[in-house]
Amino acid sequence: MNAHSMAAAAYGTPNTALKTARSAEYDVIARITARLRKAHAGGVMSFPALAEALTENRRLWIEFTVDLSAPENPLPMALKGQLLSLANFTLNHTAAILEGRESAEVLIDINTAVMRGLAGKADVS
Repeated sequence: MNAHSMAAAAYGTPNTALKTARSAEYDVIARITARLRKAHAGGVMSFPALAEALTENRRLWIEFTVDLSAPENPLPMALKGQLLSLANFTLNHTAAILEGRESAEVLIDINTAVMRGLAGKADVS
């Protein structure tokens, strides 16, 4: 058995197209936003799940910040600035939610708006 045959046997033949970076970002945001929605809807008893979802959302927005700050990022400067402002707001608002001073609704709305932009659609729920 040669190396190609061994690799095909181990990994199989890919039968799905690779995702674009944009669709991969959409999928990650959608997954995290669904977790935020579910935990938020569960009320006080779901606070541990909300804290986990908020932590994951915070990591995502930190990654966005790193990517947006990279000189090779091709987005227009104005859009980068807007997204960096959203990231800053998201990080600060997350702390306020964890302290019990705010609600997660606005973060769900922000993520949903970003999903709309990534999908190129007017309505994503």
